[in-house]
Order: sequence, then C-alpha cells, then structure tokens
Amino acid sequence: MTDQNPFPDDLLQLQERLHRARAGHRAYLAALPWSVEPMKGWARGGRYSHRGDVPDSPGWSDEQKATVDRMWAELRVLSSAVVDHPYWKTVPAEVLVNRRMELKRQALPHEPGDAPEAP
Repeated sequence: MTDQNPFPDDLLQLQERLHRARAGHRAYLAALPWSVEPMKGWARGGRYSHRGDVPDSPGWSDEQKATVDRMWAELRVLSSAVVDHPYWKTVPAEVLVNRRMELKRQALPHEPGDAPEAP
C-alpha cells in the first residue's frame, strides 16, 4: 500500500488482471459463431425482427470450446483471489461495497483500448 492508495499493490494487480481477463473473454466470445453447436439460422420476420437475418452457425470447434473453458477457469481463479484477499477482512462491513467499487475503478487498465466497459 502507498500513502495515497489504500489498496495493497498485489490486490490492485489481481483486479487489473481480472479486468483484462474479462475483456479478453468478451472479445473472444464476440468473435465466435453465435451458437456453440451447429444450428440453422433464420430469416428476418415478424417473430425475429429485432436481429435481422441470422446466418447458419457452424458451431464451435473443440479448440474454441477448450479455450473458452480455460478462460472461464482463469476468471474464476482471479475472481476468487480478489474476493478472498486478506485486505477485505480489514474493511468495515458498512463500507465494503463502496471500497470494492473503488478498487474496480482504480485498477482499470491504463493502456488505450485495454480498458473494459465500466463495471
């Protein structure tokens, strides 16, 4: 912890890694076919007018499924590490949520284009 930063450095680093992992996961999912399993698409119509035409989905490859599983596992590990960090035992319950939100804001990645959407 520094004088101006009430959070331990390792907790800030964990939270930043979590932000980056979430952003990477969202970006990876956005690039995948819309259905995990092969599925026929549909034409825009009264029932599905909100999306327009949806093409057939070839489904995800075994490699893509494994990558998504690996990314989810990393997200779970990082989330647990942040939530279970010993620092949180020192924070009074009445300010815990506010401190957690402050950590999320403070640990946003600094490189342009790396910052995820606001939590």
